[in-house]
Amino acid sequence: QVYLDESGGGSVQAGGSLNLSCAASGIDINRDYMGWFRQAPGKEREGVACMLSYTDTSYADSVKGRFTISKDNARNTLNLQMNSLKPEDTAMYYCAADLWGSCGRWVPSAIDYWGQGTQVTVFA
Repeated sequence: QVYLDESGGGSVQAGGSLNLSCAASGIDINRDYMGWFRQAPGKEREGVACMLSYTDTSYADSVKGRFTISKDNARNTLNLQMNSLKPEDTAMYYCAADLWGSCGRWVPSAIDYWGQGTQVTVFA
């Protein structure tokens, strides 16, 4: 059984930072494509960041230079450091695992496992 348990969401003023974590069980994050999606009210779920290794990552254009994805293999945990947050970053953030795909196709339909989500709210 695979579980992805997100934490670290919250409310922050624009320009602030948050660090999201995703503790994984039943899966070895070192071997699989892992990443984050987000969904704002009334909008489709969109890919934010994906990672297999430090040489195989991708980011949505809207977060490049502000967000950094990383893996803590010892703790089997995925992280997303979010800096310079903007109100448009407000959304539910979901941890995701794709066992067979790639960061080049980081879309909801390709995902094998989802976390329950953690809310990020950025106020002006």
